[in-house]
Amino acid sequence: MSCLERLTSALWDPWLLGAFLLTGGYFSLKTGFFQLFGLPTWLKATVGSLLRAPKRGGGRGVTQWEALCTALAATIGTGSIAGVATAIQLGGPGAVFWMWVCALLGMMTGFVEKSLAVRWRRPDGRGGWRGGPMYYLRDGLKCPPLAAWFAAACLASALIGGNLVQSNSIAAAFQASFGCDRLAAGAVTALAAGLVIAGGLGRVARVSSLLVPVMALAYLGSGAAVLIACAPRLPHALRLIVVCALDPRAALGGGTGYTVAAAMRYGVARGVFTNEAGLGTSAIAHAAADVDCPARQGMWGILETGVSTLLICTVTALAILCSGVYDPARPDAAAMGAPLTAAAFSRVLGPAGAAVVAVSLLLFAFSSILGWSCYGEQCLGYLAGGARGRGAFRALFLLFIVLGSVWDPALAWTLVDLCSALLAIPNLAALLLLSRQSLEELKQWDGRKDFRKNEFSS
Repeated sequence: MSCLERLTSALWDPWLLGAFLLTGGYFSLKTGFFQLFGLPTWLKATVGSLLRAPKRGGGRGVTQWEALCTALAATIGTGSIAGVATAIQLGGPGAVFWMWVCALLGMMTGFVEKSLAVRWRRPDGRGGWRGGPMYYLRDGLKCPPLAAWFAAACLASALIGGNLVQSNSIAAAFQASFGCDRLAAGAVTALAAGLVIAGGLGRVARVSSLLVPVMALAYLGSGAAVLIACAPRLPHALRLIVVCALDPRAALGGGTGYTVAAAMRYGVARGVFTNEAGLGTSAIAHAAADVDCPARQGMWGILETGVSTLLICTVTALAILCSGVYDPARPDAAAMGAPLTAAAFSRVLGPAGAAVVAVSLLLFAFSSILGWSCYGEQCLGYLAGGARGRGAFRALFLLFIVLGSVWDPALAWTLVDLCSALLAIPNLAALLLLSRQSLEELKQWDGRKDFRKNEFSS
């Protein structure tokens, strides 16, 4: 194990694993598990609001739907396809169970992040808003050093997790499915991304609002076809997920090397990467929303976490486990990452299945690149105090897309976990210390009449 891997493992196991779960558990308990018992209310405030005129906050910024799509564009990336496959291979089927737990608890972590981001945001001087953890760390927590730490870590994450990993997965998928040259795939991706990024957050939000629904529905439809064809195997796959999370040796025997610790380690880490709840990055997109109430935008944070992990990642995981391309007793015999998901779809749907995964991965990863470019620019603007260096950052960002197409994926995923840890440390501290503000927003929100008064403990 390299020094980098040892450092990453030391940060995650057990400290950050516990921190993510305990933070989400704390918020869930304080709100009476609002993500479950408040389901009708937050669905009405999010999906239901699309059917009626939106409540705007003064004509500033992007719409709530565009903010959600920009955030989903960043979260529904390779983690939904390649990340899930990697978690299963490294942690066993039990990793999926811990992804579910992480997402369920993380729904309330996402609520707190997004509501705090709206509460502490600032006008950007161009008729919009800027915000995110760096602002509630600086102005809410009164800790500028931690704000600078987060912004610097987010810059690194934008170049690695939001760029290298995405580009690498695109190139790998197209090479496996169509025999495309990896470097050429990276160059074309960089060119297309550059055309969108040049328009700033507004253009990224508009493109994302069109791209995200199409790509999500197309992938979910194909995944549903795989699961319907493999329906007799679904009960066994679900049982395998639960048993391997609690005792993998009993389910698979002692020779596989899977442990409960490995399932938790990779399940939580990949779960966090797919929904970003606790990292704080997607709060940057939500802070730009034209909304009248922090708690209202927090509801979209709940929806975002549920869609990205509980829905899309679950379809990927079950397709892999039901299709027969992955044998838990012989994990090394399966392909690694995105090619494993492509193999699962093609096993059931034929060559069209591999094409669906390749195109979905292109759209997922491309949208993620767009979202993360905005996060990087926002954090650079915070550190530089303005637009200085934006052109140089965009050029470097596009260069990393090309480099990522031929990058070592194992090293890239290790760097992703390290960057996620560096983002989470200051953000989780801020969420816990400022949680009273966010939970009070939920308590005072107009929808509180739908709940028992004692659901929110003070």
